[in-house]
Amino acid sequence: MFTTSPTRVMVLTCSTRPGSLGPAIADWFTTTVSPLAARLGVRLQPLSLAELALPFLDEEEHPSSGIYRRPHTKRWSELVDAVDGFIVVTPEYNYGMPAPLKNALDYLGKEWAWKPMGFISYGNTSAGTRSVQHTKEVATTLRLVPLGATVALRIHDAIVDGRVRRSPRHDAAAEGVLREAVRVSRALRPLREALGQDDAEGPVPGSHTRVMTPDDAGEVTVLQRCCWVDEALDNDSLALAPLRESVDDVARWLSQWRTTGLWRDGRLIAMVRVRHEGRIGRIGRLAVAPDMRGVGIGRRLLRRAEADLAAECDRVELSTGAKSTRNIALYRSEGFVIDAEEDGVVHLGKALTRDLPTEPAPPVG
Repeated sequence: MFTTSPTRVMVLTCSTRPGSLGPAIADWFTTTVSPLAARLGVRLQPLSLAELALPFLDEEEHPSSGIYRRPHTKRWSELVDAVDGFIVVTPEYNYGMPAPLKNALDYLGKEWAWKPMGFISYGNTSAGTRSVQHTKEVATTLRLVPLGATVALRIHDAIVDGRVRRSPRHDAAAEGVLREAVRVSRALRPLREALGQDDAEGPVPGSHTRVMTPDDAGEVTVLQRCCWVDEALDNDSLALAPLRESVDDVARWLSQWRTTGLWRDGRLIAMVRVRHEGRIGRIGRLAVAPDMRGVGIGRRLLRRAEADLAAECDRVELSTGAKSTRNIALYRSEGFVIDAEEDGVVHLGKALTRDLPTEPAPPVG
């Protein structure tokens, strides 16, 4: 999957005990893997539960409800929701995880789902591995995905004067955890994508729609170049913006237009963008992946675009190639009228009514 957004990994220091080795070990990990993170497009986000200072769970509603009233819960939810995976730096207390980690996990629900969790453990006899096993039982219940790669530091062997003794073995293990976290995070992205709070069910089974951001520029660029090949062939021209725009160009216009994307199994399969200029609404970049055409997706997205503009606009306008007969037929069947043709481009418009169609559109094709 081609994406321009970085993979965000939280490095979570779990012990809140004064004088704990956790901060030094977390610092060693982030310092060691930072060059690799830069190469992999990873943004490391260190966080300490001691600094977060969560009280014992004090929300009235069950975490699965997502209803949070306490400011500290809302902040914790935002922090967890914003990342794509976790590296947990944890000691072992009496054969288990430290209480602050269990409490932090219990606070939230869906924010954890379908994200990898790797472990940097430390301790004496078992090097913290029993804490890791304990945490995995809780993590899987929350739909976190524990990694196989770990770093286990035996304090007597690995810690000197409160700092991690550098060794090729430990450095390689740390990089291994990050590499696996990135691979698993990217593989799980389709599942996370389908959990978005603002997502709406899409017009084909297993699909959903959401408003896109500049972080989606990579996927949009790929979809454009797949879809506008036919437009280029129909109109005998390669001088089409969707075929020539860079990822940065796409990111810029994504920040200026309201663009709805249709996703299925983590893949962007269709899109449309809108914006209003006074009482005129502009619709553009209506695109459906070639293998998904003929089932009414384009028509449904066109109607969605009109609905998005209806509250602020009296009229909508769009354009297409003068030889793009399939596009023109679709637009005319939805009530658009050709206003003008110039330089090989047809401009169409339509007056908006306040009772736009709400029934599912019939298939195209």
